[in-house]
Amino acid sequence: MRSIAIICISLLVAAYAVAEPLDRELSNPKATSEAKALYKNLGDLQGKAFLFGHQDSLAYGFDWEKLPNMSDVKASSGAYPAVYGWDLGRIELGESANVDGVSFDLIRDSIRAGFSRGGVITISWHITNPVTGGSHSDNKTQAVHEIIPGGKLHQQFIASLDKLIAFNEQLKIKNATGQEVWIPVIFRPWHEQSGDWFWWGKGNTSEENYIKLWRFTIDYLRKKSQHNLIIAYSPDRGRIDIDNFTRDYLWGYPGDKYVDVLGLDDYWDLGHEANKTPIVEQLSIFTKSLERLVTIADAKNKLSALTEGGNEAFIVKNFYTQHFLKGILANSKSRRIAYAMVWRNATNGGYNKKHFYVPYKNHPETSDFIQFKQNEAVLFEDELPNLYE
Repeated sequence: MRSIAIICISLLVAAYAVAEPLDRELSNPKATSEAKALYKNLGDLQGKAFLFGHQDSLAYGFDWEKLPNMSDVKASSGAYPAVYGWDLGRIELGESANVDGVSFDLIRDSIRAGFSRGGVITISWHITNPVTGGSHSDNKTQAVHEIIPGGKLHQQFIASLDKLIAFNEQLKIKNATGQEVWIPVIFRPWHEQSGDWFWWGKGNTSEENYIKLWRFTIDYLRKKSQHNLIIAYSPDRGRIDIDNFTRDYLWGYPGDKYVDVLGLDDYWDLGHEANKTPIVEQLSIFTKSLERLVTIADAKNKLSALTEGGNEAFIVKNFYTQHFLKGILANSKSRRIAYAMVWRNATNGGYNKKHFYVPYKNHPETSDFIQFKQNEAVLFEDELPNLYE
């Protein structure tokens, strides 16, 4: 009996050893030393703590725009977010400001400032429809087949990539020793492809062509020596069947050589207005989604993250402690995500007057947000270890 017990214990230890990936490396063998360090250090934090992020945090807030050193996150919690989300939509048109009206100069300067304080940068790309010239949401005209190799607009797409590269080349800064370093960026192209609301999404292109688009994008960026990029893949949970999570999540997966972070955009399980499932059940499903995400990522020896999410205008009360945090920390698997980023605080609430995802100063949910920050498993910028050494 003792020998059987020893065998069982050995198997249990082995199982836990497999669950903790070792020697995780970026998919790009030429990645910069800072990018490699960031990836390793985020991995070392897995299961212990996750970074909290916010989109456009330094550009504007609910009741302000373009104020230096300002952030709704800082105004309500006392600290900047650990992860800064930005978007390069419309840079492909040669315009001076992005899809949300934020100048690319401000984005560049804010990225430099956030990195200088030790923060992490992630960038998405809500690129315009290359066929119609319409927005990223112009999904009435299929376009992916036109921009992949062999398509009529392939050279036009290359020109768009070149504009993105020109911006990325500006993301360099001198460190404390005077050496110029390239700021690592978690780059999240062609996101939420599990939905049909973007022209590159499922239903608007074939899986084969989506994969071709992804692979060409990354191959071209690497060919052009953009080695500061950590690549994130991020389907949307709203169009993933929780009972067939792996099947739906991996639609369009381009292969392990093209991905570093397995992300999930999830508003659906966080109190989305269209989700009529009781909020208690949503919380349970949110945790299940993270568990299944982490399971896939661990099997591929990749990092996992909640790449987008949040509860607009706090329909769910005490959202940060009683839903968001509770769902992430539910068990040893769900808490292994590297970071969780919520969406932006549009000025004056944006198009619907309630488009905000963190409490602004003196908002009723501020005390809950402060309590969220104080949890030892949550890292804001002021609590970060050095992630770049």
